Amino acid sequence: MKTLRLLAILPTALAMSLVFTEANLAQTPTIQIHQNLQPDPLVLNGKSGGTVKSNCGNISAEPNQVIQVTESLPYLRLTVESQGKPTLLIDGPGGRFCVLADSYSGGKSELSGFWQAGRYSLHVGELSKQEYSYTLSISQKNK
Repeated sequence: MKTLRLLAILPTALAMSLVFTEANLAQTPTIQIHQNLQPDPLVLNGKSGGTVKSNCGNISAEPNQVIQVTESLPYLRLTVESQGKPTLLIDGPGGRFCVLADSYSGGKSELSGFWQAGRYSLHVGELSKQEYSYTLSISQKNK
């Protein structure tokens, strides 16, 4: 009888374990950004857009990228390029910022300047309801 109860509980416990493991694997890895970024630019790829409507376009529920700036940097530039109308929602120690593509940056979403040390969650959004492949470039070089 005890064996039968154990056999009934074991599949449930195994299924719950797999769910929790999958949730941990789905977390966005954190990328460390140091004073002397190598390679420069650091290029990351992914899919823009998502099902969450925000004041910064359609974004995913989880950040596309997470960066940890290890020490304050006098200059850092983030640039997002895609076939659509990309946005960049940055949530970090200095607040929450939405960057829209403009004609000055050639249709790219771009933010540059001083970055204080801390953790930044980056959502690559899309103004349309579609998803596009994007390229995110992180650089310490001033154009």
